[in-house]
Amino acid sequence: MISSTRYFILLISLLAFQPLLAQKAGTDCAKDLKPPKYRELFHDYVDKQQKEILRSDGRADNDFKPSGDDDINFRLTRGVVNDVDCLQFRIEKDSTLNDQAKKKYLRGLENLLKYFVGNWRKNVVNATEFPLILDAYETGMRREIKGQSVEDIVSSLPYDAGLNLMSAKIFDENPGSKACQFILLRKYFGLHTDPTAIFLKLRENPDIPFLDSMIKVAAYRSPATLYDFAAAGNKLAYAIRKVDDSLVKTVSEMATLSAGRWYFPFLDNILRKKMTRQEIDAVKDDSVKYYQLLVRTHLDYKQRAMNKDTAYGYEDLEERMKKKALEVFVNTINALHDLDDPAVRFKVIQPLSVEELYYLAVLTDGTIYTSSFVKGVYPLMMQKANLHGDSVLKLVLFDKYRKFIKMCAGYNTLTNFLGSFPVKKNASEESDAEKLMRAFVGKLEQSGGLEDGVDVADSYASIYETIKPLAAQMMRNVKENYQQNVRSNNKKGMVMYNLLYKLFLSADNNNHIDLSKEFGIPPVYNVPFKDLTNDSGRVVIQMFFYNDKYVPGLVQGFVKMFSNRNWKVTSNDQWITATSVKGMPVTIYANKAIAEEDGSDEKAQETLDEYLEKNNIHPTVSIHRGHSYTAPYTIQQMSAISRIVFLGSCGGYQIIHDVLEKASDAHIIASKQIGKTAVNEPFFQLLTEKIRNGSNIDWIPFWVELEKKIKVEGFEDYIPPYKNLGAIFIKAYKIAMGPDEE
Repeated sequence: MISSTRYFILLISLLAFQPLLAQKAGTDCAKDLKPPKYRELFHDYVDKQQKEILRSDGRADNDFKPSGDDDINFRLTRGVVNDVDCLQFRIEKDSTLNDQAKKKYLRGLENLLKYFVGNWRKNVVNATEFPLILDAYETGMRREIKGQSVEDIVSSLPYDAGLNLMSAKIFDENPGSKACQFILLRKYFGLHTDPTAIFLKLRENPDIPFLDSMIKVAAYRSPATLYDFAAAGNKLAYAIRKVDDSLVKTVSEMATLSAGRWYFPFLDNILRKKMTRQEIDAVKDDSVKYYQLLVRTHLDYKQRAMNKDTAYGYEDLEERMKKKALEVFVNTINALHDLDDPAVRFKVIQPLSVEELYYLAVLTDGTIYTSSFVKGVYPLMMQKANLHGDSVLKLVLFDKYRKFIKMCAGYNTLTNFLGSFPVKKNASEESDAEKLMRAFVGKLEQSGGLEDGVDVADSYASIYETIKPLAAQMMRNVKENYQQNVRSNNKKGMVMYNLLYKLFLSADNNNHIDLSKEFGIPPVYNVPFKDLTNDSGRVVIQMFFYNDKYVPGLVQGFVKMFSNRNWKVTSNDQWITATSVKGMPVTIYANKAIAEEDGSDEKAQETLDEYLEKNNIHPTVSIHRGHSYTAPYTIQQMSAISRIVFLGSCGGYQIIHDVLEKASDAHIIASKQIGKTAVNEPFFQLLTEKIRNGSNIDWIPFWVELEKKIKVEGFEDYIPPYKNLGAIFIKAYKIAMGPDEE
């Protein structure tokens, strides 16, 4: 037993206020209990779990403090120590129980505590429910002894507490066991609305009586998830195919076909009999025609959505459209960026319409190269629209227009685009272009997430540098929207527009806006050296190389850069290490990558990652050396404590969002186009030298110094952290609204 003397004294002092509790305790259970030798071990098992619970809050003491409330913590500690001891006492002293029964219920108590200690820190079990769980166990135990059902006990408990109770394993043969399983499943489905979670639970329990109804619930929430589970060859997939429902039947039939994925984006039109599989068969083997059908269907769905009629699979169709835009067209014209002849480079996009070209751009933001957009997609789209930018947006129903404007601003085509709008007839009226830009910054509070706000934030720096009158108009529009949201008391809108206003002001250094002070975010303009070091004072940097024809040269350049008296370079089959021998301790790890299609870079990165993890080495600087389409792999692998992340390719909202999801305090350096070795290597050399010398990284003087070293076109496309307004916007918004609101 765990000694409960301390808590017993405290309980005595509370007797006047808690007579029932005193009656229940009634004795120092640990002191009075002396089990026979042949059951001591079972009590020891329970005692061990009591100690594990007391330790599980991270403090090596005799208290259990999972909450910030002292009163709650006291009651929980009393439950873990005194109440468990007393339950052991009552089990041991129960004359109606034989030896095997007592061992059974002690073992059940051990299981109950073991499950609790293993799951409360994972938020699977609410720690404050411990007394409720323990009381339910004893009540259930008494029912089990009499052969009575525990169904109503489980029904009265929250899902997590009920699950903890059943983990005791003493109720597996109870008359209400099956009913308890169904009760817990219903509680689970009431708490978890995610279709994947529902299907995973159904796969574990394919024999429940309400299987069909839950399949339908999950199916209508996500037909794509239904497709994935219907395609499997297990019992659940068979059950899905038997459900009598048009959506479920159509999707499950597609899932059994080899060409099912080709049909799935058109699910809603097939359900409505507006399209047949034969029509899709006629184009699915022609990449251009298939993409064109995707775009037409998307615009059909978009029109319906504007009329409050959302098509099933709307998002899945857009994802398929994005995949085809990237794989068939954008990757092709990107790969030909060295060709001077535009007729050859852009041949693949010539058959596309205005709408189809538009979606090539907005769906591949961050992946499409500057030259691919400026020299290919944009001029061809404008030519086919008879140089009328307003016609472009009307044809696509103004879908993703903020994304397109942001891209035009970043690629310096916004002046041209807005200049193609009709000239206003009356000087006192607002032109169509002015109306568009007013809408561009308007009603952001109504958007579903942050992406529109990030697009507005990211566009401003470029607009401020190139179209100052438009920047001034944006500033006025943001201020007006802020005031509107104040009047309507819309918190999200007030936060978003206040952030944008301060961000816009910060673009002019003369305004002396301290973004850290204004938004309560970590410093924007500098990274202190101490924030880059680990516990031993060493700075660890990780560089990610990817399979590319330029890789051998990049790796050789890396080795050459650090082959001097300040560094020592070593290597093995998988990676290269550069370690400082002068100045502050710095270690740089870079995976090897051979320009062959054999997955060498992936294998080398994986091996290096395993080595770093095994040796508790966590880089604070992550450097991406590869095309933008490999950036997600870098983000997936990079350290969560990265303070400086160099991407070399922007990647738009999703990439920035993903970086900050992985490393919330990261300072991101990105480019609006393909990275250039003539910029990347000087940047990395300057950064590592400052770190080796123990200097803070102050971005404004750092960027001035870097600019003096670089004399090639394209440096202006690199965005320093203090100008990466989209990243700053995301950080500041999450702090202002809280991590669970977006």
